[in-house]
Amino acid sequence: MVSTDVIVVGGGMVGALTAAALGACGIDVVLLEKTAPAPFDAEVHDLRVSAVSEASERMLEAVGAWDGIRQMRLCPYRRMLVWESQSTAQTLFDSSTIGLPHLGHIVENRVIQLGLWQQLQEMDNVTMVCPGQVDSLQIETERVVISSGGQEYSAALVVAADGANSAVRSMANIDVEGETYNQHALVATVATDEPQQDITWQRFTPNGPQAFLPLSGHRASMVWYESGETIAMLKQLPDDEFLRAMESSFPERLGGLRSLEGLGSFPLKWQHANDYVGPRLALVGDAAHSVHPLAGQGVNMGMLDAAALVECIVDQHAKGGDIGSSRGLRRYERWRRPQNNVMIRMLDGIHQAFQPQSHAVVISTLRGFALRGADKIRPLNALCIKLAMGLEGDLPQLARGRLPAGV
Repeated sequence: MVSTDVIVVGGGMVGALTAAALGACGIDVVLLEKTAPAPFDAEVHDLRVSAVSEASERMLEAVGAWDGIRQMRLCPYRRMLVWESQSTAQTLFDSSTIGLPHLGHIVENRVIQLGLWQQLQEMDNVTMVCPGQVDSLQIETERVVISSGGQEYSAALVVAADGANSAVRSMANIDVEGETYNQHALVATVATDEPQQDITWQRFTPNGPQAFLPLSGHRASMVWYESGETIAMLKQLPDDEFLRAMESSFPERLGGLRSLEGLGSFPLKWQHANDYVGPRLALVGDAAHSVHPLAGQGVNMGMLDAAALVECIVDQHAKGGDIGSSRGLRRYERWRRPQNNVMIRMLDGIHQAFQPQSHAVVISTLRGFALRGADKIRPLNALCIKLAMGLEGDLPQLARGRLPAGV
């Protein structure tokens, strides 16, 4: 049996950050991940991208992963425009409003993961097991034992970072609440006539939102929210017909499209775990919550989970306490679950507000008032920017750019 301090299940972006931060703070970690990320290829672009906030950038920099990510590929953006297709109401968010050079970066998920894995492989106190998965989970009074591929691992705590369909969460009998929406999201990576841009935008239409995320060079990630039937039809089109459909359906500011480089889709839903912690167990990232992708906050919420949990663990360890004790873990749950619940409800509210309504005139008027208010009222605009960038609220030390040192 291999003994360690913490077992992290899931080596994606949030799980890898959790393991890297714990390792950097002197905590021994075993990381189990089913599949290693493919090596970086400058000619291949990942379909899945994330809008990395300032807070997440600070976390990645604190664990030493940001330089590697930057050397591979990323695209900074300093403006974000949101508007409604059937009115003149719009909101522009600009990083200069709060005196910062950018709002965030659009980065391929695999690039983030690779940057973190590079750091993990340099840490003597982190053992990476890949392929590795949880065959069985046994929670005892003073430890948790996981069996993976015939090997047993023992630790004071297990962290479930294994996604929205978390096996660890299911084994721990933690239920979730949630809702599946009547829309799907179609994600396309396209080559554009326009050069690299510094703005993201989202337009709300009667059928669903449309989004533009700039990538490096003459590329962009496009998101098209529509009914499942429409998305299925669009995916069946030949590439040239799909591009023409996108050019005709999206606003003119999209510009011309040269080629389609990747295409995928997924159903939209939100879910929230009823508990973030259990006996010697903590959930982070999508294992704890999935949100509507409207504002691109999913990965940033997960990274804040990781930062808060690591801080609670390090504080407990510094006091010579049991890092898997309920006391320390409940502090993490009290810290993160209410904040995530607010974000989940807010994004759900935005989704509902832009759906076709029986009281269309009233709802449209309220939407326009909200968009114009967020655009014209400078303090409100600045607050929205800071919230989206993860610069407001009770932030973990890691989100401030430093490793937690313990109490």
